[in-house]
Amino acid sequence: MNYSFQLLPHANIRYQESLNLLGAAELSCILQALHIESEVQLRTIGGAPFLCFEAPQLTDEQLTALSRHSALTLLCQEEGGLLRPLERPATDYLPRDLAEVLKYKGKTSAVFTHMMINLALCASKSFGAAQPITVLDPLCGRGTTLFVALQQGMNSVGIDLDRKDLKEAADYFSRYLQFHRLKHKLEQGSRTVRGNSVPDAVYTLATSKQAFQAGDTRSLRLLLGDTSYISALLKKTPADILVTDLPYGVQHAPQEGRRPENFPGMLRRVLPAWKDALKPGAGLAISFNSLTLPRATLVELLEGAGFQVLTEAPYDNFEHFVEQAVTRDVVVARKA
Repeated sequence: MNYSFQLLPHANIRYQESLNLLGAAELSCILQALHIESEVQLRTIGGAPFLCFEAPQLTDEQLTALSRHSALTLLCQEEGGLLRPLERPATDYLPRDLAEVLKYKGKTSAVFTHMMINLALCASKSFGAAQPITVLDPLCGRGTTLFVALQQGMNSVGIDLDRKDLKEAADYFSRYLQFHRLKHKLEQGSRTVRGNSVPDAVYTLATSKQAFQAGDTRSLRLLLGDTSYISALLKKTPADILVTDLPYGVQHAPQEGRRPENFPGMLRRVLPAWKDALKPGAGLAISFNSLTLPRATLVELLEGAGFQVLTEAPYDNFEHFVEQAVTRDVVVARKA
């Protein structure tokens, strides 16, 4: 069978080229995780970009996994030179406006974030899990990763040092829950780690009152503290995958207290804690600016912390232009 994926259009022509390449790499990763051996080809059909591949008749489970592709607009099967649209399984847990409405300078695209979640999931033991998985962002900022994960029906946990960013994320999410009239509860408290108090807010929600009462819920957890605390905070509830977007410039340099750290120094300090906060076999995807942090350096740091870095195709080609000072790349790894 021949299948074709139509990709999301983008107004920026240069980024559209990047989106096509990223979409092809992401699709190859999903196919590999599904144990489908097929070469993905980029084609233009009717003036629109399509990703095409050949595979045996897809099962419902395979269709569902492929339908989670971050940039998929239309899924078709080719028959006699014509495209027949396939009914896509419903994969969204919450409306897609969740990750889109909150705007701020430097926000990572929700589509790109969705792609990183898929990459980490493809690299993990949790791929295809029936139960909702937990996504950790140890540098969560205003929570784009957390919101994309929740929109996909996953639980999410984020930690950050910036009180203002976390408050903005919490205020926005509270308004969102009220606007959509989602049944939920908020539990607030604090944890003590290394003598420091870590404010802890947990939102538990469901798509209906009946689901909430039946325990069919999802959660979003916001923690205010140094990212190295995360191993202690998640000791009893480790995450299934880790997804994070490293700061791109010096103006966002990570800090421990008031002392600025360079990226390699910060990562060398916190990667062991990130690893301990994950389940065995967990996958992780980290995006970064390769102009300020060379890929080889990040790979070396991850391997030094005991992660297995996936360096072969299709996990080796995610570098793309963002703007003059930012060439973004993604490294995917796995906890042994």
